[in-house]
Amino acid sequence: MAPSKPVDPAELRASLQAVSAWLDDPDLPEPPRADLAAAVRLSARTIEQTAPGSSVEVRVPPFVAVQCIVGPRHTRGTPPNVVECDPRTWLLLVTGRVAFHDAVRGAGVTASGGRAGEVAHWLPLVRI
Repeated sequence: MAPSKPVDPAELRASLQAVSAWLDDPDLPEPPRADLAAAVRLSARTIEQTAPGSSVEVRVPPFVAVQCIVGPRHTRGTPPNVVECDPRTWLLLVTGRVAFHDAVRGAGVTASGGRAGEVAHWLPLVRI
């Protein structure tokens, strides 16, 4: 698979700012799907690029799954190291509103495998 185009930091910041009010107040209506998808996909691609590798799979259904962090390559079936969460939780992690280990303890993030916790080292990506 060809590497994806590098994420423009300004584009990432703008996409996160578009959903920022909802991250601060979950009682607000969910942002438009296109805005939410852009924020999730750009942030996931950013972690894929800043922590290259294929030992941990980060899943944010229904929008994206990326592999990151140097280590043993996974090629078939369910990867041994998986981080999965909903879009809002992912964006809270990305923007530093919630710490990774707190989200795991609070059941907002499912982290399986011995290397899944290494994602915490790369978060937050952008403080907004």
